[in-house]
Amino acid sequence: MRPILVILPAYNEGLNIARTVRDIRAQLPQADVLVVNDGSADDTAAAAQAAGARVLELPFNVGIGAAVQAGFQFAATRDYDIVLRNDGDGQHAPENNRVLLDCLEAHAVDVVIGSRFISARGDYGTPRLRRLGSGILARLLSIIVSQRVTDPTSGCSAYNRKAIKLLAQFYPHDYPEPEAIVILHRGGLRQMEVPVTMTARLHGQSSITPLRSVYYMIKVILAILINLLRRPPTS
Repeated sequence: MRPILVILPAYNEGLNIARTVRDIRAQLPQADVLVVNDGSADDTAAAAQAAGARVLELPFNVGIGAAVQAGFQFAATRDYDIVLRNDGDGQHAPENNRVLLDCLEAHAVDVVIGSRFISARGDYGTPRLRRLGSGILARLLSIIVSQRVTDPTSGCSAYNRKAIKLLAQFYPHDYPEPEAIVILHRGGLRQMEVPVTMTARLHGQSSITPLRSVYYMIKVILAILINLLRRPPTS
């Protein structure tokens, strides 16, 4: 059986993380679950451990990009064949992971990204302004990578050993998901999207407001354009 690691970056998700871990383990009992506790001030780490996850403690809040890269480095040094990435708030339906795994096995790709926008039933209700910004970013990325991108900020994805090795070294910190699409493309890795389902979080609120969505879109486009001027990554 190929070793599989599910990475869950989490910051102050004490009310959500235990259910998220349990649901993933119920769907994929053969996988290890790693919660990267990004300097939480609540009981995220204790709740994750109680639910059966391994916990990687970061000394302070470093942001989601660095937290996810720490997960990839953990996977690379421990010789995992496959990494699945979900969010710690439980918004990714746990059955998505089986879909991602099946596609990674069935297609000649290195990365499978779950898109909430391919199927109308996948999105639980992304705000209009945020979806507009995501659409603009998706069109830009589609041009850059020469294939259709529909969900450039998806945090629901699967990676083979080649992708794990690359992202352990080069995973972006500021705008991780869209920049990672460019990095993987420039590194010669093959990517595809599949439809997945999102659900509303039960506890807490997203930190991404409509105004921050606009600000994020402008900055990430600039970051992507700057990335294109750099030397392509090699693993």
